Amino acid sequence: MKQNGTLPVNGLKIRLIVLVFLEYAVWGAYLISIGRYLAQSGLGSQIKWFFATNGIVSLFMPALVGMVADRYIQAQKTLAVCHLLAGAFMLSAGLYCRGTVQVEFGPLYSLYAMSIVFFMPTVALTNSVSYSIIGQAGGDPVKDYPPIRLFGTVGFIFSMLAVNFVSIGGVSMQDSYTQLILSGILSLVLCLYAFTLPKCPIVGKAGKSLSEAFGLNAFGLFRVKHMAVFFLFCILMGTALQITNGYANTFLSSFAGNPAYADTFAVKNSNALLSLSQISETLCFLLVPFCMKRFGIKKVLLMSMTAWVLRFGLFGMGTPDMPGVLLFVLSCILYGIAFDFYNIAGSIYVEQNVDKSIRASAQGLFMMMSNGVGATVGLMCAGSVMDHYVFKAAAPDWSSAWFIFAGYMLVVTILFGIVFRESKK
Repeated sequence: MKQNGTLPVNGLKIRLIVLVFLEYAVWGAYLISIGRYLAQSGLGSQIKWFFATNGIVSLFMPALVGMVADRYIQAQKTLAVCHLLAGAFMLSAGLYCRGTVQVEFGPLYSLYAMSIVFFMPTVALTNSVSYSIIGQAGGDPVKDYPPIRLFGTVGFIFSMLAVNFVSIGGVSMQDSYTQLILSGILSLVLCLYAFTLPKCPIVGKAGKSLSEAFGLNAFGLFRVKHMAVFFLFCILMGTALQITNGYANTFLSSFAGNPAYADTFAVKNSNALLSLSQISETLCFLLVPFCMKRFGIKKVLLMSMTAWVLRFGLFGMGTPDMPGVLLFVLSCILYGIAFDFYNIAGSIYVEQNVDKSIRASAQGLFMMMSNGVGATVGLMCAGSVMDHYVFKAAAPDWSSAWFIFAGYMLVVTILFGIVFRESKK
């Protein structure tokens, strides 16, 4: 056992790398490409429901499952059971699509939603299991986990590229139900793998209360003006988080109907192009602490908001051929700033401005406002915009939809610059 607080590069660290790699590979197999498949199956106007489910489930399932892992069932076993159920439902969704001529929204969404119900808690559980195992080995989770977590993004990118470049029966996986089958299989593999991990001790029934588990005690932060304003803008910014995940691939694939663009790399390999967003996210992850110290939370969040404005606007102006495709590439590069500078910097700001007694609850509230309430509302509103301009329009107008999202974020950016005053603490 190491006593200096740093976990050595050994079998244990490699096992945790495999854990986070598989966890995010499960997600990357479908998250960016399922919108493309749904649109091609005649379910383009229903994309919003598939992505809004992530936010709705995030409001309650991570807290409930986390409480089970804290009090009753070892975390690694809880993780395994969740992946067993998530994988079984996702595999069933893929097999349903395989066995039917016309995919119907009801059966597919029901199976998909049940998979998401059990998958979303595994993201937090993977963190908990890793922290526990690192701690038991004498390491320091704060120092040791971030480099391990980066391999989760590597796993996400690996699945995206596999779905892009692998074809089954002459059909790319990003255009097929096989992406759901791949995700289900990976989830079942992770289920088996989780059962082999070191045991994570149960805290016991004297742990958090139900209100603490759901972060309800952190709602008192709304009595502090700068925190109330911050959480309000978490909702407004959270609306942007999942829009490009839901619609970017579908947007790029729509150019296939134009003979001038049909054979371009951006159309035929849209998942590969969009993987630049995740690569950018990995690199920008390292910039956040430096920018926080140098510029402060307000300027960092303004950078994030400005990046969202540009990300949407560049999608509206770009085309799959040269030089228009460079606008898509630039949009993907900006994603790292847009996503990381909000999520990581926001989490740090919460950590710096709350009492230690409600630290975990405050972080839960931050996630609830942005990835729960904000992302859900954002997907439903974005879905209505897409229905009006694209899926139910006589002539699809993707550019107008992207410019509306850019305009919305521009208004949020200006309001944030005027209203928000960061704490001097």
